[in-house]
Amino acid sequence: MSNILDIFIFFPHNGYMNLRSIGQQVFERRTALGLTQERLGKLCNLSRSTINQLENGSLSDLGVKKLEALLEILNLSLEAKVRGTTLNALELASRTASVSYKTKILKSDLEKVLVTGKLSKKVLPHIATLLDEAPLALLVAAVEQAALRSHITAKKIWSNIDLLARELHLPRQVWK
Repeated sequence: MSNILDIFIFFPHNGYMNLRSIGQQVFERRTALGLTQERLGKLCNLSRSTINQLENGSLSDLGVKKLEALLEILNLSLEAKVRGTTLNALELASRTASVSYKTKILKSDLEKVLVTGKLSKKVLPHIATLLDEAPLALLVAAVEQAALRSHITAKKIWSNIDLLARELHLPRQVWK
């Protein structure tokens, strides 16, 4: 489920990009500038092999500083922008919290727990599972959606979550 919450990079002229798409942009820009992979690598202190892997979509990771240097040479910009609220984050979070249980927690019940900080025995295992195992990006999106829908601050919801995590003695490091 967390794949909808993947981090993307925004290129103003082309929308959201992942590393594979960035490689395609690098290829297009490099060839438009008449640069070889070797020369581009030398200009930005990367190996020709790294440039080749990036352009072919086989590079699994490239540090931010290296990527910034590469994009600067090619006069491409790197911007981080909020993609907008995940409209169904509470629904996804309620499904995530319910995976291991016969009964499901409703998105409205999840929202109520987040907003009030009050926990009933009926949803206690679901909330414990959610806070202990769900992708953190999903929790952030669920908090944002609950805050928008309930007109209370996300800060208050995080305070409620901290109290719940302490009350439930959750082992996840982020709640310690």
